[in-house]
Amino acid sequence: MAVDPDHVLRTAAALLTRKSTATMDEVAKAAGISRATLHRHFAGRDALVRALESLGIAECEAALDAARLDEGTASEAVRRLVGAIEPAAGLLGFLYTENQLFEGEEQNAGWTLIDDRISALFRRGQLSGEFRIDLTPAWLTEALYGLLASGAWMVQSGKGAPKDFQHMIVELLLGGALRREES
Repeated sequence: MAVDPDHVLRTAAALLTRKSTATMDEVAKAAGISRATLHRHFAGRDALVRALESLGIAECEAALDAARLDEGTASEAVRRLVGAIEPAAGLLGFLYTENQLFEGEEQNAGWTLIDDRISALFRRGQLSGEFRIDLTPAWLTEALYGLLASGAWMVQSGKGAPKDFQHMIVELLLGGALRREES
């Protein structure tokens, strides 16, 4: 029987977003394959996490494209982005906590490209007068990542309703990012 690597990755992503400490045995069991078969495709946890990283980057890039970041106001684009990225938020939350992905020379350049696109959106909002200028685009980008990870955790743990994910993240982020008229 042929193993579908995409199925294995998506199963691993679903498991690891719920239980980040899951073992390779648990991943194999969840995917319906033997540990030996899993190891033939992914030599170890690091290889599996790196493959999940590639999946996460691809999911982010697709969400960024779907969100049409250059259309409408920056606030509208942020709302579209959060909605488009919601299906991958759990995976991104898991990856966000995998420090080895963001340290050293082996950092995937895909993250930098994603950061640049999101930062450009926040910069556009600042230049248009829509967003505060005392918060850097890099800070707003990291805040968005943190809120996405937190929102995914809230939904997975049952502490938040899936239907509230986009609204809660966008309102908290933009409520803090919107430029206030000085009195």
